[in-house]
Amino acid sequence: MKRNHLIIIILITVLIFGALIFKNKPAQAPTENGNNQQPVTEEKYVNLPLWQARDRVLKKPFGIRIDPQTSPIQPEQFSGYHTGIDYEIFSGEEDIDVAVYAICEGKLLQKRTVSGYGGAIIQLCELNGQNVTVLYGHIRLASVIKNAGDIIVRGEQLAILGNGYSTETDDERKHLHLGIRRDAEIELRGYVETEQELADWIDFEEIIK
Repeated sequence: MKRNHLIIIILITVLIFGALIFKNKPAQAPTENGNNQQPVTEEKYVNLPLWQARDRVLKKPFGIRIDPQTSPIQPEQFSGYHTGIDYEIFSGEEDIDVAVYAICEGKLLQKRTVSGYGGAIIQLCELNGQNVTVLYGHIRLASVIKNAGDIIVRGEQLAILGNGYSTETDDERKHLHLGIRRDAEIELRGYVETEQELADWIDFEEIIK
């Protein structure tokens, strides 16, 4: 009988101790955009632009020099040094909506059709104490609820990607072009002629390392 009492006391003690540990366990921080990825740290003040952005293929990374003969995308109509990053879609996303999220907080400057991009959004932000303009290219303008002058919150859904090989993407494949320029001046170029000119742009992949 005494042995049974001892076992019961031990079990009660274990249950109480376990409950206290569970109660005091800190809640796990939610991941960005619900994508089961490690979130970008608060100190960097940026958000990932697409679900599972880190796992996406970058056929045209920042700074790559291309021309119609050497481009990793064929056929190719552009030449020069790439001022942004092209995030490709996953297999199976060709015919579904792919959300685009704001990488930072700031004012929407323009939403318009731009040659080479189709639909484009230009946002003014501050990164590391510096004003920058962010261009999200190849998006469906009809999906953009905000208007010029509105504030966009970091992590907020901005738009969805345009349909591939349509006017929404200017007849390009379905993907996101993300370009970040170092000042508040609106610059729409996706390519520049010289490598020195790339200094005016920021490689987003370097920010989220």
